[in-house]
Amino acid sequence: MLYVFLLITALSIFFAFKMKKPLMLSVPFAAILVYFVFQIAMVPLGFFETVRFIFDLR
Repeated sequence: MLYVFLLITALSIFFAFKMKKPLMLSVPFAAILVYFVFQIAMVPLGFFETVRFIFDLR
């Protein structure tokens, strides 16, 4: 999975410079956010209970 994120990052940097669109640099952050939400959704608890559990860990 690390290689997928590295590939997404490399491609977004390449296309950001090639097309001169700095907004393309936000694609890796969006990909990580989508991955994070997907991983939370895979937990058998409800979404908000899972988020509450994650942030209550100490």
